[in-house]
Amino acid sequence: MNFADPGPRRTASFLLLLLPLLLAAQPVATDGYLPALPEIARDLGSASSSLTVFMLAFGVAQLVCGPLADRFGRRPVLLTGLACYTAAAAGCALAGSADALVAWRAVQGAAMAAILVCARAAVRDLYPAHEGPRIMARGLMGLGLVALVAPIAGAWGVQATGWRWVLGAMGVYSLALLALCWRTFSETRQVPAESAPVLASVPVSVSAGGVRQVIADPGFCAWTALAATTYGGIFCFFAAVADGVRRPVRPVARALRLDSSGRLAGLHPRHHMVAGACCRATGRLLGPCIQIAGCVLAPASPVPLLLGHAVYALGHGLHQPCGQAGAVGGLPPQLAGRAVSCSGFAIMCVAFCTGQLAAQFVDPTMRHGAWPMVLPMALAGVVLVLIAFVWLPRLYRVQSAQRVQPRS
Repeated sequence: MNFADPGPRRTASFLLLLLPLLLAAQPVATDGYLPALPEIARDLGSASSSLTVFMLAFGVAQLVCGPLADRFGRRPVLLTGLACYTAAAAGCALAGSADALVAWRAVQGAAMAAILVCARAAVRDLYPAHEGPRIMARGLMGLGLVALVAPIAGAWGVQATGWRWVLGAMGVYSLALLALCWRTFSETRQVPAESAPVLASVPVSVSAGGVRQVIADPGFCAWTALAATTYGGIFCFFAAVADGVRRPVRPVARALRLDSSGRLAGLHPRHHMVAGACCRATGRLLGPCIQIAGCVLAPASPVPLLLGHAVYALGHGLHQPCGQAGAVGGLPPQLAGRAVSCSGFAIMCVAFCTGQLAAQFVDPTMRHGAWPMVLPMALAGVVLVLIAFVWLPRLYRVQSAQRVQPRS
Protein backbone atom coordinates (compact mmCIF):
# COMPACT_ATOMS: atom_id res chain seq x y z
CA MET A 1 0.00 0.00 0.00
CA ASN A 2 1.48 3.33 -1.04
CA PHE A 3 1.52 6.48 1.01
CA ALA A 4 -0.18 9.50 -0.48
CA ASP A 5 2.62 11.88 0.55
CA PRO A 6 6.32 11.61 1.37
CA GLY A 7 5.78 12.56 5.02
CA PRO A 8 5.77 8.99 6.37
CA ARG A 9 8.95 8.20 4.46
CA ARG A 10 10.62 11.13 6.20
CA THR A 11 9.20 10.00 9.55
CA ALA A 12 10.64 6.51 9.04
CA SER A 13 14.13 7.98 8.93
CA PHE A 14 13.53 9.82 12.20
CA LEU A 15 11.67 6.98 13.94
CA LEU A 16 14.85 5.15 14.89
CA LEU A 17 15.70 8.24 16.97
CA LEU A 18 12.18 9.02 18.14
CA LEU A 19 11.11 5.51 19.13
CA PRO A 20 13.58 5.08 22.05
CA LEU A 21 12.75 8.58 23.31
CA LEU A 22 9.00 7.98 23.10
CA LEU A 23 9.16 4.58 24.79
CA ALA A 24 11.41 6.09 27.47
CA ALA A 25 8.53 8.28 28.63
CA GLN A 26 7.47 5.30 30.76
CA PRO A 27 10.68 4.83 32.82
CA VAL A 28 11.03 8.61 33.11
CA ALA A 29 7.61 8.72 34.76
CA THR A 30 8.06 5.58 36.90
CA ASP A 31 11.71 4.80 37.63
CA GLY A 32 12.57 8.48 37.95
CA TYR A 33 9.60 8.92 40.28
CA LEU A 34 10.44 6.15 42.75
CA PRO A 35 13.31 7.98 44.55
CA ALA A 36 10.93 10.88 45.26
CA LEU A 37 8.29 8.79 47.04
CA PRO A 38 9.71 9.16 50.59
CA GLU A 39 9.98 12.94 50.24
CA ILE A 40 6.49 13.19 48.76
CA ALA A 41 5.05 11.10 51.61
CA ARG A 42 6.76 13.38 54.13
CA ASP A 43 5.39 16.58 52.57
CA LEU A 44 1.93 15.44 51.42
CA GLY A 45 1.26 12.56 53.78
CA SER A 46 0.80 9.87 51.10
CA ALA A 47 2.55 8.82 47.91
CA SER A 48 2.11 5.12 47.12
CA SER A 49 -1.42 5.49 45.73
CA SER A 50 -0.18 7.96 43.11
CA LEU A 51 2.00 5.28 41.53
CA THR A 52 -0.80 2.69 41.57
CA VAL A 53 -3.29 5.10 39.99
CA PHE A 54 -0.71 6.07 37.39
CA MET A 55 -0.26 2.46 36.26
CA LEU A 56 -4.01 1.78 36.26
CA ALA A 57 -4.67 4.88 34.15
CA PHE A 58 -1.92 3.85 31.77
CA GLY A 59 -3.39 0.39 31.30
CA VAL A 60 -7.03 1.43 30.86
CA ALA A 61 -6.37 4.49 28.68
CA GLN A 62 -4.70 2.33 26.05
CA LEU A 63 -8.12 0.92 25.17
CA VAL A 64 -9.22 4.44 24.25
CA CYS A 65 -6.04 5.72 22.63
CA GLY A 66 -5.74 2.84 20.15
CA PRO A 67 -9.11 3.37 18.43
CA LEU A 68 -8.53 7.14 18.44
CA ALA A 69 -5.17 6.68 16.73
CA ASP A 70 -6.78 4.44 14.09
CA ARG A 71 -9.59 6.90 13.41
CA PHE A 72 -7.89 10.29 13.64
CA GLY A 73 -4.27 9.37 12.97
CA ARG A 74 -1.09 8.81 14.98
CA ARG A 75 0.22 12.36 14.85
CA PRO A 76 -2.69 14.23 16.53
CA VAL A 77 -3.07 11.60 19.25
CA LEU A 78 0.69 11.51 19.88
CA LEU A 79 1.04 15.30 20.08
CA THR A 80 -2.00 15.53 22.36
CA GLY A 81 -0.53 12.86 24.60
CA LEU A 82 2.80 14.67 24.83
CA ALA A 83 1.06 17.97 25.60
CA CYS A 84 -1.05 16.34 28.34
CA TYR A 85 2.03 14.57 29.73
CA THR A 86 3.80 17.94 29.99
CA ALA A 87 0.83 19.64 31.64
CA ALA A 88 0.37 16.75 34.07
CA ALA A 89 4.05 16.83 35.05
CA ALA A 90 3.71 20.54 35.84
CA GLY A 91 0.54 19.84 37.83
CA CYS A 92 2.32 17.12 39.82
CA ALA A 93 5.20 19.47 40.59
CA LEU A 94 2.79 22.12 41.89
CA ALA A 95 0.43 19.75 43.72
CA GLY A 96 -0.46 20.95 47.19
CA SER A 97 -2.14 17.77 48.41
CA ALA A 98 -1.96 14.02 47.95
CA ASP A 99 -5.33 14.00 46.16
CA ALA A 100 -4.15 16.58 43.65
CA LEU A 101 -0.99 14.58 43.02
CA VAL A 102 -3.01 11.40 42.43
CA ALA A 103 -5.30 13.22 39.98
CA TRP A 104 -2.42 14.65 37.98
CA ARG A 105 -0.61 11.33 37.94
CA ALA A 106 -3.75 9.72 36.52
CA VAL A 107 -3.70 12.28 33.70
CA GLN A 108 -0.01 11.59 33.15
CA GLY A 109 -0.63 7.84 32.97
CA ALA A 110 -3.37 8.30 30.37
CA ALA A 111 -1.12 10.61 28.37
CA MET A 112 1.69 8.07 28.48
CA ALA A 113 -0.71 5.50 27.04
CA ALA A 114 -1.28 7.76 24.02
CA ILE A 115 2.46 8.18 23.52
CA LEU A 116 3.33 4.49 23.66
CA VAL A 117 0.36 3.33 21.58
CA CYS A 118 1.16 5.76 18.77
CA ALA A 119 4.87 4.93 18.87
CA ARG A 120 4.27 1.19 18.53
CA ALA A 121 1.55 1.68 15.91
CA ALA A 122 3.92 3.83 13.84
CA VAL A 123 6.38 0.93 13.71
CA ARG A 124 3.68 -1.26 12.15
CA ASP A 125 2.74 1.56 9.76
CA LEU A 126 6.24 2.19 8.47
CA TYR A 127 7.89 -1.23 8.49
CA PRO A 128 6.87 -4.68 7.23
CA ALA A 129 5.95 -7.29 9.80
CA HIS A 130 9.28 -9.15 9.64
CA GLU A 131 11.14 -5.91 10.44
CA GLY A 132 9.04 -5.19 13.53
CA PRO A 133 11.13 -7.14 16.09
CA ARG A 134 14.34 -5.46 14.95
CA ILE A 135 12.89 -1.96 15.18
CA MET A 136 11.20 -2.65 18.51
CA ALA A 137 14.45 -4.10 19.85
CA ARG A 138 16.23 -0.84 19.11
CA GLY A 139 13.47 1.11 20.79
CA LEU A 140 13.50 -1.11 23.87
CA MET A 141 17.26 -0.84 24.02
CA GLY A 142 16.91 2.93 24.37
CA LEU A 143 14.16 2.44 26.94
CA GLY A 144 16.46 0.18 28.96
CA LEU A 145 19.23 2.76 28.87
CA VAL A 146 16.92 5.48 30.19
CA ALA A 147 15.58 3.07 32.81
CA LEU A 148 19.13 2.59 34.06
CA VAL A 149 19.78 6.32 34.32
CA ALA A 150 16.36 7.49 35.56
CA PRO A 151 16.55 6.17 39.17
CA ILE A 152 20.05 7.57 39.61
CA ALA A 153 19.09 10.93 38.16
CA GLY A 154 15.87 10.96 40.21
CA ALA A 155 17.71 10.20 43.46
CA TRP A 156 20.31 12.88 42.74
CA GLY A 157 17.60 15.39 41.84
CA VAL A 158 15.62 14.73 45.02
CA GLN A 159 18.71 15.26 47.17
CA ALA A 160 19.90 18.32 45.25
CA THR A 161 16.69 20.20 44.45
CA GLY A 162 13.71 18.38 45.98
CA TRP A 163 10.98 16.17 44.60
CA ARG A 164 9.01 18.97 42.91
CA TRP A 165 11.90 19.77 40.62
CA VAL A 166 12.23 16.11 39.70
CA LEU A 167 8.60 16.01 38.59
CA GLY A 168 9.10 19.30 36.77
CA ALA A 169 12.03 17.74 34.89
CA MET A 170 9.60 15.15 33.49
CA GLY A 171 7.68 18.05 31.95
CA VAL A 172 10.85 19.48 30.44
CA TYR A 173 11.62 16.07 28.89
CA SER A 174 8.16 15.72 27.36
CA LEU A 175 8.11 19.34 26.19
CA ALA A 176 11.38 18.85 24.31
CA LEU A 177 10.01 15.62 22.85
CA LEU A 178 6.81 17.43 21.84
CA ALA A 179 8.83 20.02 19.93
CA LEU A 180 10.89 17.29 18.26
CA CYS A 181 7.83 15.29 17.21
CA TRP A 182 6.06 18.43 15.99
CA ARG A 183 8.89 19.02 13.52
CA THR A 184 9.80 15.47 12.50
CA PHE A 185 6.79 13.17 13.04
CA SER A 186 4.42 13.18 10.08
CA GLU A 187 1.22 11.19 9.90
CA THR A 188 1.95 7.48 9.39
CA ARG A 189 -1.56 6.02 9.40
CA GLN A 190 -2.01 4.29 6.07
CA VAL A 191 -5.07 5.34 4.10
CA PRO A 192 -5.57 3.52 0.80
CA ALA A 193 -5.20 5.75 -2.22
CA GLU A 194 -8.27 6.11 -4.44
CA SER A 195 -6.58 4.12 -7.14
CA ALA A 196 -5.40 1.38 -4.83
CA PRO A 197 -7.53 -1.77 -4.67
CA VAL A 198 -9.23 -2.55 -1.41
CA LEU A 199 -8.04 -5.73 0.26
CA ALA A 200 -11.17 -7.82 0.04
CA SER A 201 -9.66 -10.70 1.97
CA VAL A 202 -8.99 -8.54 5.04
CA PRO A 203 -12.06 -6.49 5.95
CA VAL A 204 -11.00 -3.45 7.96
CA SER A 205 -13.47 -1.62 10.16
CA VAL A 206 -13.04 1.54 12.19
CA SER A 207 -15.92 0.56 14.46
CA ALA A 208 -16.01 -1.83 17.38
CA GLY A 209 -15.79 -4.62 14.84
CA GLY A 210 -12.13 -3.74 14.43
CA VAL A 211 -11.49 -4.62 18.05
CA ARG A 212 -13.29 -7.94 17.60
CA GLN A 213 -11.13 -8.66 14.57
CA VAL A 214 -7.99 -7.94 16.60
CA ILE A 215 -9.00 -10.15 19.51
CA ALA A 216 -10.05 -12.96 17.17
CA ASP A 217 -6.69 -13.04 15.39
CA PRO A 218 -4.76 -16.16 16.52
CA GLY A 219 -1.36 -14.52 16.07
CA PHE A 220 -2.36 -11.56 18.19
CA CYS A 221 -3.54 -13.83 21.01
CA ALA A 222 -0.42 -16.02 20.96
CA TRP A 223 2.17 -13.27 20.89
CA THR A 224 0.27 -11.13 23.41
CA ALA A 225 0.09 -14.12 25.75
CA LEU A 226 3.85 -14.53 25.40
CA ALA A 227 4.56 -10.88 26.23
CA ALA A 228 2.03 -10.77 29.08
CA THR A 229 3.36 -13.94 30.71
CA THR A 230 6.94 -12.74 30.73
CA TYR A 231 5.88 -9.40 32.23
CA GLY A 232 3.88 -11.24 34.88
CA GLY A 233 6.99 -13.07 36.06
CA ILE A 234 8.98 -9.82 36.25
CA PHE A 235 6.29 -8.10 38.32
CA CYS A 236 6.08 -11.09 40.68
CA PHE A 237 9.75 -10.67 41.46
CA PHE A 238 9.57 -6.95 42.20
CA ALA A 239 6.33 -7.27 44.17
CA ALA A 240 7.53 -10.10 46.39
CA VAL A 241 11.26 -9.55 46.85
CA ALA A 242 12.48 -7.63 49.88
CA ASP A 243 13.14 -3.93 49.30
CA GLY A 244 16.77 -4.27 50.30
CA VAL A 245 17.32 -6.76 47.46
CA ARG A 246 15.05 -5.02 44.94
CA ARG A 247 17.06 -1.81 44.75
CA PRO A 248 20.42 -3.28 43.73
CA VAL A 249 18.97 -5.96 41.44
CA ARG A 250 16.58 -3.73 39.49
CA PRO A 251 19.35 -1.87 37.58
CA VAL A 252 21.08 -5.20 36.87
CA ALA A 253 17.87 -6.65 35.46
CA ARG A 254 17.37 -3.54 33.34
CA ALA A 255 20.91 -3.85 32.00
CA LEU A 256 20.40 -7.50 31.02
CA ARG A 257 17.11 -6.70 29.31
CA LEU A 258 18.80 -3.79 27.52
CA ASP A 259 21.66 -5.96 26.27
CA SER A 260 19.55 -8.90 25.17
CA SER A 261 16.89 -6.88 23.38
CA GLY A 262 19.42 -4.79 21.52
CA ARG A 263 21.92 -7.48 20.56
CA LEU A 264 19.85 -10.61 19.97
CA ALA A 265 16.11 -10.08 19.62
CA GLY A 266 16.40 -7.86 16.60
CA LEU A 267 18.46 -10.45 14.75
CA HIS A 268 15.52 -12.82 14.27
CA PRO A 269 13.37 -12.24 11.19
CA ARG A 270 9.71 -13.14 11.53
CA HIS A 271 10.03 -16.68 10.16
CA HIS A 272 12.62 -17.47 12.83
CA MET A 273 10.65 -15.95 15.70
CA VAL A 274 8.94 -19.19 16.71
CA ALA A 275 12.16 -21.19 16.91
CA GLY A 276 13.77 -18.35 18.82
CA ALA A 277 10.86 -18.22 21.25
CA CYS A 278 11.35 -21.91 22.06
CA CYS A 279 15.02 -21.42 22.92
CA ARG A 280 14.28 -18.35 25.02
CA ALA A 281 11.40 -19.99 26.87
CA THR A 282 13.73 -22.81 27.92
CA GLY A 283 16.07 -20.22 29.38
CA ARG A 284 13.16 -18.50 31.12
CA LEU A 285 12.30 -21.75 32.92
CA LEU A 286 15.94 -22.22 33.88
CA GLY A 287 15.91 -19.03 35.94
CA PRO A 288 13.14 -20.13 38.35
CA CYS A 289 14.77 -23.58 38.56
CA ILE A 290 17.94 -21.92 39.85
CA GLN A 291 15.87 -20.01 42.38
CA ILE A 292 14.02 -23.15 43.53
CA ALA A 293 17.34 -24.92 44.04
CA GLY A 294 18.50 -21.96 46.10
CA CYS A 295 15.37 -22.02 48.25
CA VAL A 296 15.94 -25.69 49.01
CA LEU A 297 19.72 -25.82 49.37
CA ALA A 298 20.62 -22.29 50.53
CA PRO A 299 17.46 -20.53 51.76
CA ALA A 300 19.41 -17.78 53.53
CA SER A 301 21.48 -16.79 50.50
CA PRO A 302 20.26 -14.15 48.01
CA VAL A 303 22.74 -15.28 45.34
CA PRO A 304 20.52 -17.97 43.72
CA LEU A 305 17.61 -15.51 43.66
CA LEU A 306 19.66 -12.85 41.90
CA LEU A 307 21.26 -15.32 39.50
CA GLY A 308 17.92 -16.89 38.61
CA HIS A 309 16.34 -13.50 38.06
CA ALA A 310 19.29 -12.46 35.87
CA VAL A 311 18.63 -15.47 33.62
CA TYR A 312 14.92 -14.68 33.57
CA ALA A 313 15.54 -10.99 32.79
CA LEU A 314 17.83 -11.95 29.92
CA GLY A 315 14.99 -13.89 28.31
CA HIS A 316 12.57 -11.06 29.04
CA GLY A 317 14.63 -8.72 26.92
CA LEU A 318 14.60 -11.29 24.13
CA HIS A 319 10.88 -11.99 24.22
CA GLN A 320 9.49 -8.46 24.41
CA PRO A 321 10.44 -7.16 20.94
CA CYS A 322 9.10 -10.32 19.28
CA GLY A 323 5.99 -10.44 21.47
CA GLN A 324 5.04 -6.80 20.95
CA ALA A 325 5.84 -6.82 17.23
CA GLY A 326 4.27 -10.22 16.62
CA ALA A 327 0.99 -9.14 18.23
CA VAL A 328 0.42 -6.54 15.50
CA GLY A 329 2.45 -8.01 12.64
CA GLY A 330 -0.28 -10.29 11.31
CA LEU A 331 -2.96 -7.59 11.25
CA PRO A 332 -3.46 -4.85 8.64
CA PRO A 333 -1.80 -1.51 9.51
CA GLN A 334 -5.22 0.16 9.69
CA LEU A 335 -5.83 -1.82 12.90
CA ALA A 336 -2.39 -1.25 14.41
CA GLY A 337 -3.66 1.21 17.00
CA ARG A 338 -6.32 -1.17 18.26
CA ALA A 339 -3.92 -4.10 18.24
CA VAL A 340 -1.29 -2.20 20.20
CA SER A 341 -3.84 -0.92 22.73
CA CYS A 342 -5.43 -4.33 23.31
CA SER A 343 -2.01 -5.96 23.63
CA GLY A 344 -0.74 -3.31 26.04
CA PHE A 345 -3.89 -3.51 28.16
CA ALA A 346 -3.63 -7.29 28.40
CA ILE A 347 0.05 -7.09 29.36
CA MET A 348 -0.62 -4.52 32.09
CA CYS A 349 -3.58 -6.50 33.46
CA VAL A 350 -1.56 -9.69 33.77
CA ALA A 351 1.46 -7.89 35.23
CA PHE A 352 -0.58 -5.93 37.76
CA CYS A 353 -2.73 -8.85 38.88
CA THR A 354 0.13 -11.32 39.24
CA GLY A 355 2.26 -8.79 41.07
CA GLN A 356 -0.54 -7.96 43.49
CA LEU A 357 -1.29 -11.64 44.04
CA ALA A 358 2.34 -12.44 44.79
CA ALA A 359 2.56 -9.50 47.19
CA GLN A 360 -0.36 -10.88 49.22
CA PHE A 361 1.72 -13.88 50.27
CA VAL A 362 4.71 -11.85 51.44
CA ASP A 363 5.25 -12.04 55.20
CA PRO A 364 7.45 -9.36 56.84
CA THR A 365 8.86 -12.09 59.06
CA MET A 366 9.89 -14.02 55.91
CA ARG A 367 8.21 -17.11 57.32
CA HIS A 368 7.68 -18.43 53.79
CA GLY A 369 11.13 -17.45 52.60
CA ALA A 370 11.38 -16.59 48.89
CA TRP A 371 8.71 -19.08 47.78
CA PRO A 372 6.00 -16.38 47.19
CA MET A 373 8.30 -14.93 44.54
CA VAL A 374 9.81 -18.11 43.12
CA LEU A 375 6.67 -20.17 42.56
CA PRO A 376 4.81 -17.57 40.43
CA MET A 377 7.97 -17.06 38.35
CA ALA A 378 8.25 -20.84 37.88
CA LEU A 379 4.60 -20.94 36.80
CA ALA A 380 5.31 -18.14 34.32
CA GLY A 381 8.25 -20.15 32.97
CA VAL A 382 6.08 -23.23 32.47
CA VAL A 383 3.42 -21.20 30.65
CA LEU A 384 6.10 -19.63 28.44
CA VAL A 385 7.39 -23.08 27.49
CA LEU A 386 3.87 -24.23 26.59
CA ILE A 387 3.27 -21.12 24.47
CA ALA A 388 6.62 -21.40 22.70
CA PHE A 389 6.67 -25.16 22.10
CA VAL A 390 2.95 -25.87 21.59
CA TRP A 391 0.85 -22.81 20.76
CA LEU A 392 3.17 -20.85 18.43
CA PRO A 393 4.40 -23.84 16.35
CA ARG A 394 0.83 -25.07 15.90
CA LEU A 395 -0.26 -21.56 14.90
CA TYR A 396 2.43 -21.23 12.25
CA ARG A 397 1.84 -24.72 10.90
CA VAL A 398 -1.80 -23.79 10.31
CA GLN A 399 -0.85 -20.50 8.70
CA SER A 400 1.71 -22.19 6.45
CA ALA A 401 -0.88 -24.75 5.36
CA GLN A 402 -3.35 -21.97 4.55
CA ARG A 403 -0.76 -20.19 2.42
CA VAL A 404 0.10 -23.37 0.48
CA GLN A 405 -3.46 -24.61 -0.01
CA PRO A 406 -4.64 -22.01 -2.58
CA ARG A 407 -1.68 -22.85 -4.83
CA SER A 408 -2.58 -26.54 -5.09
